[in-house]
Amino acid sequence: MTSISPSQVIEQLQWRYATKQFDSSKKIDDATWSAIEDSLVLTPSSFGMQPWKFFVVTDDAVRQQLLEHSWKQAQVVDASHVVVLAMKKDVDDAEVDRYINYSASVQGIPAENLEGFGKVIKGFLGNPKFDVNEWAAKQVYIAIGQLMATAAMLGVDACPMEGFVPPKYDEILGLDKLGYGSVLVCPLGYRHADDKYATQAKVRYPKAEMVQHLP
Repeated sequence: MTSISPSQVIEQLQWRYATKQFDSSKKIDDATWSAIEDSLVLTPSSFGMQPWKFFVVTDDAVRQQLLEHSWKQAQVVDASHVVVLAMKKDVDDAEVDRYINYSASVQGIPAENLEGFGKVIKGFLGNPKFDVNEWAAKQVYIAIGQLMATAAMLGVDACPMEGFVPPKYDEILGLDKLGYGSVLVCPLGYRHADDKYATQAKVRYPKAEMVQHLP
């Protein structure tokens, strides 16, 4: 398998930044976008449950509606693509059963073989002191990390956003009726030549301060 070098990985991660101004004339090609979507699907999650869905917003009129509820951040209208990363609400035993049956089908084994695993998941999610929606929202943050890293490796700019009004997004996109709730938004595309933030020094504490090797 071909892999990129360690120096190339760091170079791309140094290159990326939270893009503030996108060039609306530049679009992500289909092959690159397909790879980005595939990377989202391949994101790891707790138990492998994947309690999320990724909504790609392409309609310009809808994006204009979202702008009002995005703290007026123009990225949602100027970027090539906009992804709304949403959690699946109220994951229950039926969803666990669906996952177990699908897993058995993919792995070519009887579902009974995974019955014990299913009970473990149900016990974890069914704990009365456990907030299943908070858990699902945390899983979405794993996905945004994978999305950002993949985009950087492909030379695609991105801007992860918490600065929006989730209930309004859910209403406009109809997510509430689908059983999902928006958690994060990520416009993707290509930086505008006038975006001054592209050349600003990246502010990170030194590795020696942030990474500690324990005995």
